[in-house]
Amino acid sequence: MRHVLKTILAIAPLLPACGDSAQGKDPTDTGGPTGIDSLSTAGGSETSTDATASGGASEAGTITEGGSEGSATAVTVTTTEPPTTTATTGPDDTTTSTSTSTTFPMTSTSLPNTTGFEPPECDPVMKATIRDFRVDHPDFEDFGGDAAYTGLVEEDLGPDNKPVYAHDGATPQTAGPDQFAQWYNDTPDVNMAFEIDIPLTEVSPGQFTYQNNAFFPIDDQGWGNEGNPHNFHFTTEIHTEFTYQGGEVFTFTGDDDLWLFINGKLAIDLGGLHPQLTDTIDLDENAAYLGITVGQNYSMDIFHAERHTTESNFRIDTSIQCFVIPG
Repeated sequence: MRHVLKTILAIAPLLPACGDSAQGKDPTDTGGPTGIDSLSTAGGSETSTDATASGGASEAGTITEGGSEGSATAVTVTTTEPPTTTATTGPDDTTTSTSTSTTFPMTSTSLPNTTGFEPPECDPVMKATIRDFRVDHPDFEDFGGDAAYTGLVEEDLGPDNKPVYAHDGATPQTAGPDQFAQWYNDTPDVNMAFEIDIPLTEVSPGQFTYQNNAFFPIDDQGWGNEGNPHNFHFTTEIHTEFTYQGGEVFTFTGDDDLWLFINGKLAIDLGGLHPQLTDTIDLDENAAYLGITVGQNYSMDIFHAERHTTESNFRIDTSIQCFVIPG
Protein backbone atom coordinates (compact mmCIF):
# COMPACT_ATOMS: atom_id res chain seq x y z
CA MET A 1 0.00 0.00 0.00
CA ARG A 2 2.87 2.34 0.82
CA HIS A 3 4.49 1.67 -2.59
CA VAL A 4 1.26 2.63 -4.35
CA LEU A 5 1.00 5.78 -2.23
CA LYS A 6 4.56 6.76 -3.12
CA THR A 7 3.72 6.42 -6.83
CA ILE A 8 0.67 8.63 -6.43
CA LEU A 9 2.72 11.21 -4.57
CA ALA A 10 5.28 11.24 -7.37
CA ILE A 11 2.54 11.92 -9.93
CA ALA A 12 0.51 14.37 -7.88
CA PRO A 13 2.80 16.26 -5.50
CA LEU A 14 -0.02 18.50 -4.30
CA LEU A 15 -1.97 15.58 -2.72
CA PRO A 16 -1.74 15.43 1.11
CA ALA A 17 0.26 12.56 2.69
CA CYS A 18 -1.19 10.05 5.22
CA GLY A 19 0.48 8.41 8.22
CA ASP A 20 -0.24 5.84 10.90
CA SER A 21 -0.54 6.52 14.61
CA ALA A 22 -0.05 4.08 17.45
CA GLN A 23 -0.79 4.07 21.11
CA GLY A 24 0.84 1.93 23.80
CA LYS A 25 0.37 1.18 27.42
CA ASP A 26 3.01 0.08 29.85
CA PRO A 27 2.09 -2.79 32.14
CA THR A 28 2.13 -2.15 35.85
CA ASP A 29 3.46 -4.44 38.52
CA THR A 30 0.93 -5.52 41.12
CA GLY A 31 3.64 -6.30 43.66
CA GLY A 32 4.51 -9.42 45.65
CA PRO A 33 2.27 -11.73 47.63
CA THR A 34 0.54 -10.48 50.73
CA GLY A 35 0.06 -13.92 52.24
CA ILE A 36 -3.58 -13.34 53.18
CA ASP A 37 -6.21 -16.03 52.60
CA SER A 38 -9.96 -15.52 52.88
CA LEU A 39 -12.76 -18.06 53.01
CA SER A 40 -16.46 -17.42 52.51
CA THR A 41 -19.58 -19.47 51.97
CA ALA A 42 -22.51 -19.14 49.62
CA GLY A 43 -25.39 -17.98 51.72
CA GLY A 44 -23.38 -18.44 54.91
CA SER A 45 -21.19 -16.45 57.29
CA GLU A 46 -17.57 -16.52 58.30
CA THR A 47 -15.43 -15.25 61.09
CA SER A 48 -11.70 -15.58 60.49
CA THR A 49 -8.64 -15.03 62.62
CA ASP A 50 -5.05 -15.21 61.39
CA ALA A 51 -2.85 -17.59 63.29
CA THR A 52 0.86 -18.39 63.36
CA ALA A 53 1.74 -22.06 63.34
CA SER A 54 4.11 -23.51 65.91
CA GLY A 55 5.03 -27.10 65.23
CA GLY A 56 2.05 -27.88 63.03
CA ALA A 57 -1.04 -26.58 61.30
CA SER A 58 -3.34 -24.13 63.03
CA GLU A 59 -7.04 -23.51 62.66
CA ALA A 60 -8.79 -20.22 62.02
CA GLY A 61 -12.28 -19.26 60.97
CA THR A 62 -15.66 -20.92 60.81
CA ILE A 63 -17.68 -21.79 57.74
CA THR A 64 -21.39 -22.48 58.02
CA GLU A 65 -22.69 -24.64 55.21
CA GLY A 66 -25.78 -26.74 54.67
CA GLY A 67 -25.95 -30.16 53.10
CA SER A 68 -25.02 -33.62 54.18
CA GLU A 69 -21.36 -32.82 54.71
CA GLY A 70 -22.02 -30.35 57.52
CA SER A 71 -19.95 -27.30 58.39
CA ALA A 72 -16.46 -26.57 57.20
CA THR A 73 -13.75 -24.95 59.29
CA ALA A 74 -10.97 -23.18 57.43
CA VAL A 75 -7.56 -23.91 58.90
CA THR A 76 -4.53 -21.84 57.99
CA VAL A 77 -0.80 -21.90 58.62
CA THR A 78 1.49 -18.96 58.03
CA THR A 79 4.61 -19.57 55.93
CA THR A 80 7.55 -17.41 55.01
CA GLU A 81 5.98 -15.97 51.86
CA PRO A 82 2.66 -17.73 51.17
CA PRO A 83 0.84 -17.02 47.92
CA THR A 84 -2.05 -14.59 47.85
CA THR A 85 -5.22 -16.59 47.28
CA THR A 86 -8.95 -16.12 47.66
CA ALA A 87 -10.95 -19.12 48.82
CA THR A 88 -14.71 -19.56 48.88
CA THR A 89 -17.13 -22.42 49.05
CA GLY A 90 -17.81 -23.94 45.68
CA PRO A 91 -20.60 -22.72 43.43
CA ASP A 92 -24.06 -24.13 43.98
CA ASP A 93 -24.20 -26.30 40.88
CA THR A 94 -26.16 -29.53 40.75
CA THR A 95 -24.99 -30.71 37.35
CA THR A 96 -23.28 -34.08 37.30
CA SER A 97 -21.33 -33.99 34.09
CA THR A 98 -18.49 -32.10 32.49
CA SER A 99 -19.64 -28.64 31.45
CA THR A 100 -19.73 -28.31 27.65
CA SER A 101 -22.67 -25.95 27.24
CA THR A 102 -20.78 -23.41 25.15
CA THR A 103 -17.69 -24.29 23.15
CA PHE A 104 -15.42 -21.88 21.34
CA PRO A 105 -12.64 -22.82 18.93
CA MET A 106 -9.35 -23.48 20.68
CA THR A 107 -6.99 -20.57 20.12
CA SER A 108 -4.15 -21.60 22.39
CA THR A 109 -2.06 -23.12 19.60
CA SER A 110 -1.37 -19.67 18.15
CA LEU A 111 -0.32 -17.64 21.17
CA PRO A 112 1.51 -14.42 20.26
CA ASN A 113 5.24 -14.97 20.31
CA THR A 114 6.86 -11.81 21.66
CA THR A 115 9.62 -13.40 23.73
CA GLY A 116 11.94 -14.83 21.09
CA PHE A 117 11.19 -18.51 21.75
CA GLU A 118 8.86 -20.94 20.06
CA PRO A 119 5.80 -21.72 22.26
CA PRO A 120 5.18 -25.44 22.88
CA GLU A 121 2.26 -27.21 21.26
CA CYS A 122 -0.83 -26.84 23.44
CA ASP A 123 -3.26 -29.55 24.50
CA PRO A 124 -6.68 -28.91 26.10
CA VAL A 125 -6.51 -32.31 27.82
CA MET A 126 -4.75 -32.97 31.12
CA LYS A 127 -3.43 -36.49 31.75
CA ALA A 128 -4.21 -37.80 35.24
CA THR A 129 -3.24 -40.86 37.25
CA ILE A 130 -6.00 -42.21 39.50
CA ARG A 131 -5.00 -44.57 42.33
CA ASP A 132 -7.73 -46.65 43.92
CA PHE A 133 -7.59 -47.51 47.64
CA ARG A 134 -9.59 -49.88 49.80
CA VAL A 135 -12.16 -48.41 52.14
CA ASP A 136 -10.22 -49.78 55.14
CA HIS A 137 -7.03 -47.82 54.37
CA PRO A 138 -6.19 -45.78 57.51
CA ASP A 139 -6.47 -42.44 55.65
CA PHE A 140 -9.81 -43.16 53.98
CA GLU A 141 -13.26 -42.90 55.56
CA ASP A 142 -11.90 -42.95 59.14
CA PHE A 143 -11.39 -39.18 59.38
CA GLY A 144 -14.12 -36.56 59.52
CA GLY A 145 -14.81 -33.08 60.78
CA ASP A 146 -15.52 -31.44 57.41
CA ALA A 147 -12.45 -29.21 57.79
CA ALA A 148 -10.23 -27.50 55.27
CA TYR A 149 -6.91 -28.22 56.98
CA THR A 150 -3.85 -26.49 55.57
CA GLY A 151 -0.24 -27.28 56.38
CA LEU A 152 -0.38 -31.03 55.78
CA VAL A 153 2.35 -30.77 53.12
CA GLU A 154 5.52 -28.71 52.77
CA GLU A 155 5.66 -25.50 50.73
CA ASP A 156 8.17 -26.99 48.27
CA LEU A 157 7.51 -29.99 46.04
CA GLY A 158 9.79 -32.95 46.72
CA PRO A 159 12.67 -33.99 44.42
CA ASP A 160 10.48 -36.85 43.16
CA ASN A 161 7.79 -34.32 42.12
CA LYS A 162 5.51 -35.49 44.95
CA PRO A 163 4.17 -33.49 47.92
CA VAL A 164 6.25 -33.79 51.09
CA TYR A 165 4.37 -34.70 54.26
CA ALA A 166 4.97 -31.92 56.78
CA HIS A 167 4.60 -33.82 60.07
CA ASP A 168 6.46 -36.51 61.99
CA GLY A 169 3.32 -38.43 62.91
CA ALA A 170 -0.45 -38.39 62.68
CA THR A 171 -2.60 -35.27 62.34
CA PRO A 172 -6.34 -34.74 62.85
CA GLN A 173 -6.70 -35.55 59.13
CA THR A 174 -4.02 -38.18 58.40
CA ALA A 175 -2.66 -41.40 59.90
CA GLY A 176 1.01 -40.55 59.41
CA PRO A 177 3.90 -40.22 56.94
CA ASP A 178 4.06 -43.90 55.93
CA GLN A 179 0.41 -44.00 54.94
CA PHE A 180 0.59 -40.62 53.18
CA ALA A 181 3.55 -41.83 51.10
CA GLN A 182 1.19 -44.34 49.47
CA TRP A 183 -1.20 -41.70 48.16
CA TYR A 184 0.79 -40.76 45.06
CA ASN A 185 3.07 -43.77 44.64
CA ASP A 186 2.19 -47.16 43.17
CA THR A 187 2.09 -49.55 46.14
CA PRO A 188 1.40 -53.28 45.61
CA ASP A 189 -1.60 -54.64 47.52
CA VAL A 190 -2.44 -51.09 48.65
CA ASN A 191 -3.52 -49.19 45.53
CA MET A 192 -4.20 -49.70 41.83
CA ALA A 193 -3.33 -47.09 39.19
CA PHE A 194 -5.42 -46.00 36.20
CA GLU A 195 -4.84 -43.32 33.55
CA ILE A 196 -7.65 -40.92 32.57
CA ASP A 197 -8.07 -37.71 30.57
CA ILE A 198 -9.38 -34.45 32.03
CA PRO A 199 -10.48 -32.29 29.06
CA LEU A 200 -10.67 -28.52 29.43
CA THR A 201 -13.38 -26.75 27.42
CA GLU A 202 -13.07 -23.13 26.30
CA VAL A 203 -16.36 -21.83 27.71
CA SER A 204 -15.64 -18.22 26.73
CA PRO A 205 -12.72 -16.66 24.87
CA GLY A 206 -9.59 -17.34 26.91
CA GLN A 207 -11.45 -19.09 29.77
CA PHE A 208 -11.12 -22.86 30.17
CA THR A 209 -13.15 -25.16 32.44
CA TYR A 210 -13.48 -28.75 33.52
CA GLN A 211 -16.49 -29.35 35.76
CA ASN A 212 -17.78 -32.61 37.20
CA ASN A 213 -20.06 -32.70 40.23
CA ALA A 214 -20.01 -36.50 40.16
CA PHE A 215 -16.29 -37.14 39.79
CA PHE A 216 -16.13 -40.93 40.00
CA PRO A 217 -13.67 -41.91 37.25
CA ILE A 218 -13.09 -45.51 38.40
CA ASP A 219 -16.52 -46.78 39.42
CA ASP A 220 -16.55 -50.61 39.53
CA GLN A 221 -12.80 -50.72 38.85
CA GLY A 222 -9.80 -51.48 41.02
CA TRP A 223 -11.01 -52.56 44.44
CA GLY A 224 -14.56 -51.83 43.30
CA ASN A 225 -17.29 -49.77 44.93
CA GLU A 226 -17.15 -51.87 48.13
CA GLY A 227 -20.88 -51.66 48.82
CA ASN A 228 -21.20 -47.96 47.95
CA PRO A 229 -23.05 -46.51 44.94
CA HIS A 230 -19.67 -45.17 43.69
CA ASN A 231 -15.97 -45.76 44.22
CA PHE A 232 -15.23 -42.97 46.72
CA HIS A 233 -11.66 -43.80 47.72
CA PHE A 234 -8.95 -42.66 45.30
CA THR A 235 -6.30 -40.05 44.65
CA THR A 236 -5.64 -37.94 41.54
CA GLU A 237 -2.18 -36.90 40.29
CA ILE A 238 -1.56 -34.51 37.36
CA HIS A 239 1.73 -33.26 35.93
CA THR A 240 1.73 -30.66 33.17
CA GLU A 241 3.55 -27.55 31.96
CA PHE A 242 2.36 -24.17 30.74
CA THR A 243 3.66 -20.95 29.23
CA TYR A 244 3.23 -17.97 31.56
CA GLN A 245 1.90 -15.16 29.35
CA GLY A 246 0.90 -12.74 32.13
CA GLY A 247 -2.54 -12.12 33.61
CA GLU A 248 -3.46 -15.76 34.26
CA VAL A 249 -5.43 -17.14 37.20
CA PHE A 250 -6.17 -20.72 38.24
CA THR A 251 -9.18 -21.75 40.35
CA PHE A 252 -10.01 -25.14 41.83
CA THR A 253 -13.34 -26.14 43.34
CA GLY A 254 -13.92 -29.48 45.01
CA ASP A 255 -13.44 -31.98 47.81
CA ASP A 256 -11.51 -33.44 49.52
CA ASP A 257 -7.74 -32.69 49.65
CA LEU A 258 -6.26 -30.55 46.85
CA TRP A 259 -2.72 -29.21 46.49
CA LEU A 260 -1.57 -27.21 43.46
CA PHE A 261 2.13 -26.55 42.88
CA ILE A 262 3.45 -24.07 40.31
CA ASN A 263 7.17 -24.15 39.56
CA GLY A 264 7.54 -26.44 42.58
CA LYS A 265 5.91 -23.97 45.02
CA LEU A 266 2.64 -24.61 46.85
CA ALA A 267 0.07 -22.30 45.24
CA ILE A 268 -3.27 -23.70 46.49
CA ASP A 269 -3.65 -25.59 49.78
CA LEU A 270 -7.05 -27.17 50.44
CA GLY A 271 -5.99 -30.17 52.50
CA GLY A 272 -8.19 -32.32 54.69
CA LEU A 273 -11.70 -33.71 54.43
CA HIS A 274 -14.15 -30.94 53.69
CA PRO A 275 -17.21 -30.07 51.62
CA GLN A 276 -16.85 -28.38 48.26
CA LEU A 277 -14.48 -25.39 48.59
CA THR A 278 -12.88 -23.01 46.09
CA ASP A 279 -9.43 -21.43 46.08
CA THR A 280 -7.82 -19.18 43.44
CA ILE A 281 -4.21 -18.27 42.66
CA ASP A 282 -3.43 -15.09 40.72
CA LEU A 283 -0.13 -15.72 38.96
CA ASP A 284 0.76 -12.05 38.48
CA GLU A 285 0.21 -11.18 42.14
CA ASN A 286 2.32 -14.15 43.24
CA ALA A 287 4.97 -14.15 40.50
CA ALA A 288 7.79 -13.33 42.94
CA TYR A 289 6.79 -16.07 45.38
CA LEU A 290 6.38 -18.60 42.56
CA GLY A 291 9.60 -17.50 40.86
CA ILE A 292 7.98 -17.10 37.44
CA THR A 293 8.69 -14.70 34.56
CA VAL A 294 6.42 -13.84 31.64
CA GLY A 295 7.30 -15.77 28.49
CA GLN A 296 8.83 -18.81 30.21
CA ASN A 297 7.56 -22.37 30.66
CA TYR A 298 6.81 -23.73 34.14
CA SER A 299 5.62 -26.94 35.74
CA MET A 300 2.18 -27.38 37.27
CA ASP A 301 1.55 -30.34 39.58
CA ILE A 302 -1.89 -31.15 41.00
CA PHE A 303 -2.58 -33.63 43.81
CA HIS A 304 -6.13 -34.49 44.88
CA ALA A 305 -7.73 -37.08 47.14
CA GLU A 306 -11.31 -38.30 47.43
CA ARG A 307 -11.43 -39.91 50.87
CA HIS A 308 -15.02 -40.01 52.09
CA THR A 309 -18.60 -40.46 51.02
CA THR A 310 -21.01 -38.95 50.00
CA GLU A 311 -19.93 -36.42 47.34
CA SER A 312 -17.11 -35.98 44.85
CA ASN A 313 -16.70 -32.61 43.12
CA PHE A 314 -13.85 -31.63 40.82
CA ARG A 315 -13.72 -28.36 38.90
CA ILE A 316 -10.95 -26.34 37.24
CA ASP A 317 -11.40 -22.79 35.92
CA THR A 318 -8.40 -21.05 34.41
CA SER A 319 -7.23 -18.47 31.91
CA ILE A 320 -4.01 -20.41 31.31
CA GLN A 321 -4.28 -21.11 27.60
CA CYS A 322 -1.48 -23.57 27.00
CA PHE A 323 -0.93 -26.86 28.83
CA VAL A 324 1.57 -29.43 27.61
CA ILE A 325 2.53 -32.90 28.80
CA PRO A 326 6.07 -32.76 30.23
CA GLY A 327 8.61 -34.40 27.95
